[in-house]
Amino acid sequence: MKKGLISMGVLLAFFTGCTPTPSQQSLTLSGLDPSRFEKMIDETKPVKLFTLKNESGMEVCITNFGARIVSIMVPDKNGKMTDVVLGFDNIEDYIHVPSDFGATIGRYANRIGQGKITIDGQEIQLPQNNFEHCLHGGPTGWQYQVFKANQTDGQTIKLTVESPDGDNNFPGNVIASVTYTLTENNAIDIQYEATTDKKTVINLTNHSYFNLNGDPSVGSMNQILYLASDSITPVDSTLMTNGEMIAVAGTPFDFNTPKAIEQDVTNFDNEQIKFGNGFDHNWVLKTKGDINQVAAKLTSPITGITLEVYTDEPGIQLYTGNFLDGTVKGKNGISYPQRASVCLETQHYPDSPNKAHWPSVILEPGKTYNSRCIFQFGVVK
Repeated sequence: MKKGLISMGVLLAFFTGCTPTPSQQSLTLSGLDPSRFEKMIDETKPVKLFTLKNESGMEVCITNFGARIVSIMVPDKNGKMTDVVLGFDNIEDYIHVPSDFGATIGRYANRIGQGKITIDGQEIQLPQNNFEHCLHGGPTGWQYQVFKANQTDGQTIKLTVESPDGDNNFPGNVIASVTYTLTENNAIDIQYEATTDKKTVINLTNHSYFNLNGDPSVGSMNQILYLASDSITPVDSTLMTNGEMIAVAGTPFDFNTPKAIEQDVTNFDNEQIKFGNGFDHNWVLKTKGDINQVAAKLTSPITGITLEVYTDEPGIQLYTGNFLDGTVKGKNGISYPQRASVCLETQHYPDSPNKAHWPSVILEPGKTYNSRCIFQFGVVK
């Protein structure tokens, strides 16, 4: 709104003699009330909601609980601002309803087989919280930790977590950060860093659930997907990789030519899709770590909103919300049905600590882990 114009709320207050409530005055563009995200955890860790905005009107809301993206408002083909991610509208649900909505996942995104890693000949047993594997850093991974927040300006926030030696039995005192920058061309530039005082494993990602249709009350499998990949790392019935790569050509996993996800997501004649109850697999990217090449592109045929993903990681996990079942209520009290969203998680391959022939995830003292992901939003008309 241009300076000098009087807001509708002020006009209403003038003519009615009423004063807008603080919550009415402070609601975000996505309709979130920041006061519902304010909480002190463990008596020393404050949690709140942070808002990033750019000159073109895009808004990103983030909580330092799990360094999570809570909402992303972008314009559709008609200029209507639309929230394109799933999540909750209060901190209590993020704390008490298990979810990965919008979270920074660590120490190790995805699965580690049988929860076992071996470092310098020593076998370490990690939590087994998913089919006897360690998933997303264990039951109290970083998505459930409070990060220290430093919002340097209206478009950048750095969130830092200190993970002690033995956190979910991972070795090393690790200091990790994720920096979100909202650019003027409607991109979210995500940069991760981590250091350790003992040799350990690190694999970070963002776990946003995208619904570019803007209506999470219904399925989102009509979204059109492109993936720059010629192979996947197949899984068994426990969703664990075996160290192989199989070609996607001639299979439902080939997204080199963009297609609607619904075309094959329930093709349960395919064993891999049956194992995942849909798509829940790692694609080996052809981009080979080139941040300037499009790794994935998602498009809504309804709103025209597009999402391009860029990364310097070797892989990307496509997860189609197969385990949502309508029991979880998110923002605006909407129940999230099965396949209401699409996750595109940039990453090293699952179980890389136990696959010596795959790119290493070892972080040593004196070294710095770096990873970058860009979510670039646009529109087709």
